[in-house]
Amino acid sequence: MNDQPRSTARAGGRSARHAARSAALPDHLRPIRPGMSGGALNLLSQQDMERIHSAALDALERIGLADAPQSGVDYLVGAGCILGEDKRIRFPRALVEDTLARANRSVTLYSRDGKTDLELAGARVHYGTAGAAVHMVDVMGREYRDSTVQDLHDAARICERLDNIHFVQRPMVCRDIIDNFEMDMNTIYACCAGTYKHVGVSFTDPSYVAPAIEMLHMIAGSEANWRERPFVSNSNCFVVPPMKFATESCLVMEECIKHGMPVLLLSAGMAGATAPSTVAGAIVQAVAECLAGLVYVNAVKPGAPAIFGTWPFGLDLRTGAMTGGSGEQALLTAGCAQMHRFYDLPGGAAAGIADSKLPDMQAGWEQMCSNVMAGLSGLNMVYEAAGMHASLLGFCHESLILSDDLIGQALRCVRGIEVNDETLAVDQIAQVCLGGSGHYLGTDQTLGRMQADYVYPALGDRTSPKEWVEKEKPDLIAKAIARKEAILAERSAARFDAATDAAIRAKFNIHLPA
Repeated sequence: MNDQPRSTARAGGRSARHAARSAALPDHLRPIRPGMSGGALNLLSQQDMERIHSAALDALERIGLADAPQSGVDYLVGAGCILGEDKRIRFPRALVEDTLARANRSVTLYSRDGKTDLELAGARVHYGTAGAAVHMVDVMGREYRDSTVQDLHDAARICERLDNIHFVQRPMVCRDIIDNFEMDMNTIYACCAGTYKHVGVSFTDPSYVAPAIEMLHMIAGSEANWRERPFVSNSNCFVVPPMKFATESCLVMEECIKHGMPVLLLSAGMAGATAPSTVAGAIVQAVAECLAGLVYVNAVKPGAPAIFGTWPFGLDLRTGAMTGGSGEQALLTAGCAQMHRFYDLPGGAAAGIADSKLPDMQAGWEQMCSNVMAGLSGLNMVYEAAGMHASLLGFCHESLILSDDLIGQALRCVRGIEVNDETLAVDQIAQVCLGGSGHYLGTDQTLGRMQADYVYPALGDRTSPKEWVEKEKPDLIAKAIARKEAILAERSAARFDAATDAAIRAKFNIHLPA
């Protein structure tokens, strides 16, 4: 791997080392950071990937996709697709291969302040939110309630302060805003006023894209500024599995492309219901649908920024319930990540989902399993990685905060094991064993690397049982609540300046208080 920090041996005595450890590390020495390269986990062989690719091409050529809007039909037929008498659009293998050859190999998702831009390429890994939950988890009352625009804004504010949450795709729906247009506009406002990090949103109607872009031009300062650095992308469910275009979403996608907004091509089949029940079959269908989307995007505008969003989900075939926290989900996501690398395309998929209703032990094992496998597989964008419960029906602010620790440990796994003369440590072993202290505590090498090599949880408890009792048995959820309250007690650093905010409020009905 090429993400390892450089040697961190420090000199200057105990006080100097303590001061150095107390200071924030520069980015190049941090043990974990956005965009580290994964890809060490390869569940599929080269032959497996080639067979999945061939099967996807076969499905596109023989079966095709139905229900494209007329504009989509025109774009796709103009690009070389075939419209059958059954109204299904079929994709010749050569056309798909040509599109793959020309497609972007890298997409940059910009932040508003330029400090947390995300380069999606190769096996670079980024974790963030998503999910469009309709409920908020009340951890104190152990209840669920409708999510609101304030909840969404607060989630964005919390994400802004969490180092291991790299982007903010809308994690919940504003259930307190009835009008769909106002909900879409307020979603953009609430997210962008809460974080500088890249934001992902959806649109319920194609006619809403233009006014949303107008708001984004106001936030950016001009249309030119927006087009140079689009800091919001469109999460677009352009297909209704199996193998149908989502007509309205396709029209939204066309509008977003015209306005310079990056698009996440999201195929979210449910294995056993709207996708084949086998892991391999669900991956084939997702890949086929996203390849169709890639052809579509490049037919509208060659080279438009698009993310290959294969999002197949698991299903409990006994009950029909979604199983986002299952081992099968982890396999689906890891397999899709490997196919993204097979194509060398920027890609995203879902991980970190808990089927558990609360941030408990079940949630911990479910969230960690798929988050680690996604990162090790080199997934560029790990969506829904934090805060999601009840198979995407509930979002939890406290769980979001706890996920920052969890993802930190997952990222440490992504970084892997550094092997060189310094880390092999033979000289250090000799120094300690041949006339030394007989242990490594306090050596220059140990002290020098303790920050650059190790990830320490912010809220996780590593004290002994005796210390735990002496500290009055601190509770993890209580600590998360306190952290949430501390963050929300401060004004959002990403809030708009007074003139911009007033102009937006004069143009749009913003539901958040000024």
